[in-house]
Amino acid sequence: MTPSPVVKPFPIANAHLGLRHVFLRDLLIVAKVGVYKHEHETAQRVRINLDLAVREGEGPVGDRLDEVVCYEEIRNKVRDVVLDRHVNLVETMAERIAQACLADGRIRSVRVRVEKLDVFDDVSSVGVEIERFSTLG
Repeated sequence: MTPSPVVKPFPIANAHLGLRHVFLRDLLIVAKVGVYKHEHETAQRVRINLDLAVREGEGPVGDRLDEVVCYEEIRNKVRDVVLDRHVNLVETMAERIAQACLADGRIRSVRVRVEKLDVFDDVSSVGVEIERFSTLG
């Protein structure tokens, strides 16, 4: 028997709630992150994944970019946040990314995963995943 997960993920795409799922997978950025001296001196690779619950509009999508959350704009926001300055913790980086995404009032929730890829030789990645909800109406 398979054990149940401790935390059930928030269902992102949901027709009854009028939500669509927009995502970015495996965004790789060389970032200045970490508390140790060598991490302040040398940037390192991080991988970022995002899941966004986006409020759908009143009517059907008319095949126009202005009717949807543009994943290129989200990507650019994430890059701006990550490349802005050194942060000590991936937790801080994840929180700042979440805040940047939630600045768009159509985004109801965001799940952010930040992974440092080159910390240990015997581990593919270490990191954090958070989920935050919009406080906007």
